Amino acid sequence: MSRISVLASVTGVVLALGIAAAVATPAAMDWYDNRHQESDSYVTGAQAKQARASVPRWLPDGASSVKYAMKTTGGERLLKAVLPGGELPTQCTAEPTGRAKEVQLDEDWFPHGARKRATARCGLYYAYVDGGTLYAWQHDQDWLEAERGARDTAS
Repeated sequence: MSRISVLASVTGVVLALGIAAAVATPAAMDWYDNRHQESDSYVTGAQAKQARASVPRWLPDGASSVKYAMKTTGGERLLKAVLPGGELPTQCTAEPTGRAKEVQLDEDWFPHGARKRATARCGLYYAYVDGGTLYAWQHDQDWLEAERGARDTAS
């Protein structure tokens, strides 16, 4: 085999490996970043609460078009639902604008910039209603602090 043939073969292999790495790396990173994230949709709030213990109990049973996302390794949560009557549940309290923590998960059905729109706290969730649709999220740090408090109380 001539030097030119060997050089062409090596160059071809290196080029093929480079292209494969360029294609595979973003897909692998996306899988790695999202491997602990789950998302699901439910017809009603009652169905969502029955299917997942982590769906907040304050979500009205009559809520519809429920979308829920969560990290399995922490307390990050997203919730979107059409509320009966378009009003926040009675368990929610007013939250001064600007106090909400960042939204830590990303789903195409959850709006960007939600933090600036938060007007309420529903349990550990920051929330607001837009046109009868509830948008709510839970920050991991709030969940961790609540878990620590529950353990300390149980001790």
